[in-house]
Amino acid sequence: MTPAKILVTAAWPYLNLTPHLGNMASSFLSADVVARYYRLRGDDVVMVSGSDEHGTPIEVEAVRLGIAPKELTDKNHAKVLALIERWGISFDNYTRTESPVHKEFVQNHLLKIYRNGYIFVQETEMLYCEKCSRFLPDRFVEGTCPYCGSQGARGDQCTKCGRLLETTQLVEPYCVVCKGKPVVKKTKHWYFDLPKLSQKLQRYLSENRQLPNNARNFSINWVKEGLKPRAVTRDASPRTPWGISAPFPDSEGKTIYVWVEAVLGYVSATLEYFKNRGEPERWKEFWFNKEAKTLFFIGKDNIPFHTIIFPALLIASGEDYTLPWNVSSTEFLQFKGENFSKSHGVGVFIDEALELFPADYWRFFLMLSRPETKDTNFSWELFIEKVNSDLNDTFGNFIHRTLSFIHSHFDGGIPKPEQLDDDAKNVLAVVKEKLQFMAEEIEHCRLQSAANTLIGISRIGNQLLNEKEPWNLIKKDPAKAANVFYVASQIVKVLATASAPFIPFTAEKLWETLNLKGSVHEQKWGSALEPFPQDHRILKPKPLFQKIEASEQELDELLQKARKKITGAK
Repeated sequence: MTPAKILVTAAWPYLNLTPHLGNMASSFLSADVVARYYRLRGDDVVMVSGSDEHGTPIEVEAVRLGIAPKELTDKNHAKVLALIERWGISFDNYTRTESPVHKEFVQNHLLKIYRNGYIFVQETEMLYCEKCSRFLPDRFVEGTCPYCGSQGARGDQCTKCGRLLETTQLVEPYCVVCKGKPVVKKTKHWYFDLPKLSQKLQRYLSENRQLPNNARNFSINWVKEGLKPRAVTRDASPRTPWGISAPFPDSEGKTIYVWVEAVLGYVSATLEYFKNRGEPERWKEFWFNKEAKTLFFIGKDNIPFHTIIFPALLIASGEDYTLPWNVSSTEFLQFKGENFSKSHGVGVFIDEALELFPADYWRFFLMLSRPETKDTNFSWELFIEKVNSDLNDTFGNFIHRTLSFIHSHFDGGIPKPEQLDDDAKNVLAVVKEKLQFMAEEIEHCRLQSAANTLIGISRIGNQLLNEKEPWNLIKKDPAKAANVFYVASQIVKVLATASAPFIPFTAEKLWETLNLKGSVHEQKWGSALEPFPQDHRILKPKPLFQKIEASEQELDELLQKARKKITGAK
């Protein structure tokens, strides 16, 4: 069978702040679990993302710090790259919007759209801060949402109802830098004619049954309400020009709006990856092959950018791009009932998390509590429960008790089975079914359920040991005890492979203890149940996890210490 082409992407994070656990769960980690699974399945997988450097949050933060945006993004991009590695996120290419490849691709792509008649220029009214001497694009202005009345709505999108906005729609707007009231001033901009693409977008959304219902229904309703042209350009800051220069005739002093260029980064990142590999044309296998599958992992506030705007930009080029196959969006992860906020010290951020516990503890917990259908609340109580009960007591305990017994009573050799009884055969058959079901769950992006199924497989192993009591059986019927531990060892081998997408560091450690060749990440999902090699011996096992022996208050205190360590505060 020819390997499938699978492109996996994660939403590009703004580089003004370190990503938090919610960002990790919705994009990076979800994408990584799925990409690792498809690699184990033997498919041709490319996983890409990058740092979104040109968003106005970067400029706002740079203004506040009194430094150039590039200085801020250079520092933060290097930091995020290091954190990605420590979290075990397996990007093939994690790039940045300052990449020359990205800039060139965006300019060329937009020129094609312009020549195809989907971009027009017109004079418009924009908010202008007289004190700061600049126009106020999206994040430079906040106010009250005209639709839901929520305060703190941004100039590009309401953070509560999710509606996309123009800055002039805000009620009682104010400049986020000086807090002053802006005035309305005329300027010239280039606009993407979204209404022209309404029918094609409606067809794409209706026909793509792979899209989750929440993403499809939200997007179809948005199209039915009537699409409006959206600005492609914005006015460059007169003090610190930042972003990709607009490529259109007579567009000096304009840069490309980040909402346009960031989503095009999925294509440019793929192009850059293969260009760096010396295969400059292979990116087309993922973007023009109708059999290729493109998967996007985002938060729910990003849905319209990935189901409407990005497909529209691809369609408007006239080049028959492969459109998004699946857009898996999560709800929000909150911290003790509040939204994550770096400035207010609310939540756990991905650098702080690793100061407290190993990456696999966090990876497992975030997938087991992934907010797939509703907003989810993070609490230390739930974190402790999932790590101690599921990861340590169920998953880790079954593996350790199995391997320890084999090491001590069978001299480390995998027992040879003799006439497996129906119970043993049924157990292996159920494990095989669970493994297949887990694969289906991952392919449908039901990652929370897949993580639960993984723990379910280890529960089957624990139940086998508890019912058969092989530590007693070995005294009167060694052959039957050997059969029990043969079956148990096969379940451990399954768990090593099946856990690799979720807890890659632990899975690799387990694979090494099993004394199997190569890396667990080089194996095949379908071979997880293949028997061990004849006369195979394992190494002496060590516990894979440690229980968390701390109260919620103690963990809060440890978090504050970690935060001070990272910031250098005393």
